[in-house]
Amino acid sequence: QVQLVESGGGLVQPGGSLRLSCAVSGFTSDYYTIGWFRQAPGKEREVVSCINTKDDSTFYTASMKDRFTISRDNAKNTVYLTMNNLKPEDTALYYCATCDRSHWGQGTQVTVSS
Repeated sequence: QVQLVESGGGLVQPGGSLRLSCAVSGFTSDYYTIGWFRQAPGKEREVVSCINTKDDSTFYTASMKDRFTISRDNAKNTVYLTMNNLKPEDTALYYCATCDRSHWGQGTQVTVSS
């Protein structure tokens, strides 16, 4: 049973940084595509970034590519999202999920406010 557990969200001032973590377990294959989605109040859920564990290729939504970085630590079975220069419009519930959207974590709240 696939389990994805996020951590690292919180309140940060505009211009600040956060690193989200996703502890991954239960995959029967070493190869899958996993990443981060977000949903702001009143808006649809959108993909932020994905990483393929076979070749570490990555995908970013264009508007976030310059500020966000996805990475993973295979030894720790953890996927990270490092977010820099955060803006109030980045406020959302951030989810770790497989990029085919078949498995989801519970989400971690990120609030960017002064």
